[in-house]
Amino acid sequence: MVEMKWGVLSTARIGLKNAIPGIAAAEGCTVAAIASRDGARAEAAAKAAGIPRAHASYEALLADPEIEAVYNPLPNHLHAPWTIAALKAGKHVLCEKPVALSADEAREVERVAAETGRIAVEAFMVRHHPQWRRVRRMVAEGRIGTPRVIHTIFAYHNVDPANIRNRADIGGGGGLYDIGCYAIATARLVFGAEPERVIGEFDIDPEMGTDRLTSAIVVFPGGARLVFSVATQGVPRQNVEVLGTTGRIMVPLPFNAPPDHPTRLIVDDGSDVTGGSAETVEVGAANQFTLQAEAFRAAVRGERGPHGAAGPEWGMDDAVLNMRVIDALMRSRVSGAWERP
Repeated sequence: MVEMKWGVLSTARIGLKNAIPGIAAAEGCTVAAIASRDGARAEAAAKAAGIPRAHASYEALLADPEIEAVYNPLPNHLHAPWTIAALKAGKHVLCEKPVALSADEAREVERVAAETGRIAVEAFMVRHHPQWRRVRRMVAEGRIGTPRVIHTIFAYHNVDPANIRNRADIGGGGGLYDIGCYAIATARLVFGAEPERVIGEFDIDPEMGTDRLTSAIVVFPGGARLVFSVATQGVPRQNVEVLGTTGRIMVPLPFNAPPDHPTRLIVDDGSDVTGGSAETVEVGAANQFTLQAEAFRAAVRGERGPHGAAGPEWGMDDAVLNMRVIDALMRSRVSGAWERP
């Protein structure tokens, strides 16, 4: 197996806490370098994470000849520009979600990836967790009849005005971009279709200018719909429930599944309103960041991944489609009306 050497752009928390350990544990993958605009910070992060090299600029990491793949966990407004820069430098890129701030930006990433012959993928790690593959399989097998409604809640509490998620001045802040994208991506995954129209209701923090509470209805073909609320100033909570014509599936920990603990799915045909008809399906512990890195490596190498085909299971075409839904919701924020992706 030919080893893939990774470089990490920035010392972002998601990288240090989750993605870097996940990549390091992936078969055939090594985190060989990390970069920061602050050289001392890069050195400290490299030492803490056991990474061999630290670069004092992003440009230096992209010029590193040993780096084959780049993981980009920069702030949202820097995702597209630095992913494009990495592609042009000859690197394959796994970029944190959302991959861009608009579908047009995502299309530019897609264009540059095609032009350079490199692979760019949006890092929705949750899609690689076996619990979501189990959900998709149960839905496909008719376990809950025809899926009609997905209810999603995702919330955390962050009121720090200096935090990048709370800064409207640079773009990409707020709940829709940060966590609403998960609700959209997983609903598209389960329904296996693209939305036809959307409407959103936004509560904007009066001081920070970012959406601290966003609720939306996303209508799919045949009238199926996603109804979600995401909050950046709420009690930490996440839950997804898929309601079908003859049953339901609840995913109690849909997005931040711990790598060392099994997850569970609650499947219920609704025959006992007290919950006696509910069945708990346990899914073994899995590191979704590791699985994501292994799938990315397989895609770059042209090997068959878990989906059975060579190449990315979800490529930039999928990222563009997800961004189209976010764009439509952002237009709905202004118009107050239904919008089409």
